[in-house]
Amino acid sequence: MIGLTRPIFEILEFEVSWRDIVLAGGGLFLLVKGTMEMHHMLEGYGGESVAGTATFGAVIAQIVMLDVVFSLDSVITAIGIAEHIPIMVTAIVIAMAVMLLAAEPTARFVNAHPTVKMLALSFLLLVGVALIADGMHFHIPRGYLYFAIAFSIGVESMNLLAARARRRRAAARKA
Repeated sequence: MIGLTRPIFEILEFEVSWRDIVLAGGGLFLLVKGTMEMHHMLEGYGGESVAGTATFGAVIAQIVMLDVVFSLDSVITAIGIAEHIPIMVTAIVIAMAVMLLAAEPTARFVNAHPTVKMLALSFLLLVGVALIADGMHFHIPRGYLYFAIAFSIGVESMNLLAARARRRRAAARKA
């Protein structure tokens, strides 16, 4: 794993490692997937569901790709600071289990709220750009990304609460 950060080639004094390739490739993957899904949301599917056309293998491959992209940087960092490999492995397994358990309820919620889905897709684009930047040795401080995401979630939460209040008032007027 540590070898992934060693340069494998150089372009105009810019050293490229496997880590850089995986991060930039993963970022491009997120940009493409996020943009395509936004396009389908806004332009429509032409009466067919994209979810119904995906094969099980394709979905699994995309999940594995996302897991690799999101995990690689953290795993490399953990290897550099971990004193006890079993603790690191346990933490990674627990994180994956939580992610798998939370995936379905989160997906149901996001699909039930189109504005939340658009926000989640925007987060994918944001993370994709950050990964590409990291792959090009330009680090965007994570605090900026986390603040942007937290602020957006706060605004969307208020929008959802306001929409629920409007529905309740409309239902009360009908009654």
